[in-house]
Amino acid sequence: MKKYLLLLAILPLMGWAQPKDLYWEDMVPEDYQLPEQPVAHEGSNNMVQMNLDAPVVQALDGQEVRIPGFVVPLEGDEDTLTEFLLVPYFGACIHVPPPPPNQIVHVKFADGAPVDNLFDAVWITGKLSTQGWTGDIATVGYTMQGIKVEPYE
Repeated sequence: MKKYLLLLAILPLMGWAQPKDLYWEDMVPEDYQLPEQPVAHEGSNNMVQMNLDAPVVQALDGQEVRIPGFVVPLEGDEDTLTEFLLVPYFGACIHVPPPPPNQIVHVKFADGAPVDNLFDAVWITGKLSTQGWTGDIATVGYTMQGIKVEPYE
């Protein structure tokens, strides 16, 4: 009976589990070494995304995670974004070549998400998928259904 009561007490808490904090190095398989990318700047001929075959970490599929990064807007209006790329450093995909696919997350927010300042780093929380995505500016290794945006502090 005590075990049954304990289970009933713990069960509601399971839905309140905190998302796992995930960092960019966690998104690269341990046995994969990212090759160095050549330095390129906006307007140069080297603005091509490299390492399109960079593998993802399949164990991350379906996990609720929180990832820090910078936003590259794709869809939305002046108040909210409904679709964007999350990248590990400022200017990725815009001023310098996109990082490898396993270093980019395509994020969608069904109802839109407020992003006050595109120059500041943010934490994005959501359900991560290892299903890739290809857009005009980059090939992406991960996608996410966003739940929450927070300032990175």
